[in-house]
Amino acid sequence: MRNLRFKLLCSRLLVGVLLITTVACGNKQSQLKVQSANRTWDTVIPTEIGINVGNTAWVPLKEVVTALGLHLKQTDDKINIGYSDVMFEVQLNKNSAKSYGQSISLSQGPIVQNGQVYMTAKSLSELLHTETKVDPWKRTLHIGPIRNDNGITNTNPSNERNFGMLGIAENRDELVSYAKKFLGVPYEFGAAPYEQSKTFDCSSFTQHVFKRFDTNLPRLAREQAKVGKSVERSQLQAGDLIFFTVKGRFESDKIPGHVGIYIGDGKFIHTWGDPGVQISPIDSGYWKDVVLSMRRIQ
Repeated sequence: MRNLRFKLLCSRLLVGVLLITTVACGNKQSQLKVQSANRTWDTVIPTEIGINVGNTAWVPLKEVVTALGLHLKQTDDKINIGYSDVMFEVQLNKNSAKSYGQSISLSQGPIVQNGQVYMTAKSLSELLHTETKVDPWKRTLHIGPIRNDNGITNTNPSNERNFGMLGIAENRDELVSYAKKFLGVPYEFGAAPYEQSKTFDCSSFTQHVFKRFDTNLPRLAREQAKVGKSVERSQLQAGDLIFFTVKGRFESDKIPGHVGIYIGDGKFIHTWGDPGVQISPIDSGYWKDVVLSMRRIQ
C-alpha cells in the first residue's frame, strides 16, 4: 500500500515538472489565453503561445490585436495596428516602431514563426503604453488598458498649415462638394495615399480633402484633433471636423478613434467599413452617442 502511494506521488510530481518544462523551455507549444483588463470590457480567448526563447514567452500579435478590438494590416515587413486609422506600426525583425505616429525603440522586434507574427510581452507594453503579464501557470496573457500617449507630444501638428488661395473659410461649400466626389470609395485600414491605393481610412480621407484646400492635416485622427480651435455643436459649420471616441478600447474615452467632416443639415461625411466613404447623421443613431469633440481648422 505504501509503495502504491509512493508511486502515485512520484507520478504527480513528474506531471508537474513536465508542465513547467512545457511552459518555460524553448520551442514548446502550449495553450495561452489572452485577457484584456480594460476598464469597461473583458475578453478572454484561447490561442497558441507559439514559442519560448530563453525563458521568454513570445505571444501571437494577431490574437492580442483581436482581443483589444483593433485592426491589423501586414504589408511586406511592416505591420499597422489601430482602430479606424493607424495608431501603431512595427517592422518584422527590427526594434524600430511607431506609437501614435512617434518613433520608438522596442526591447525586441517582432519575429515570424510558422507564418505568424510574435512579440514579447515587454515589447507589447512599450508599443501600446500599457501593462502586460504572462501567467505561465494559468497560461494567460493579461493586457491592461491602452493609455493615451505616455507623455509623447505632438511634434508636427497645429502650426503646420498652409492656408492659400483655396483656404477653408471662404470655400466651405466647395470643400463639401469635393468631399462628396469620393462617396463610395472603399475603406481600407491603414490606407496608402489615395493616388496610390484608391482607398481611404478615416484620417487619410480628411487629410486628402483638406489638402485640396491648401491645408496640411496630420495623418492620424488623434493628431488632427489638436489642430484648429474647438467649437460646440450649435456652432458647427460645413468643413468643421468631428471626432468620435471608441468606447472601452482605451484607458480614456477621450482618445479620438474616428474623424469625419461636417457637411451641414446635421450630417457628416466619413469613411467606415462598407460602403466606404458615406454620409451619416450626427444627431441620431450610433454616432450621436460617441461624439467626442468638434474643431474648426480655419
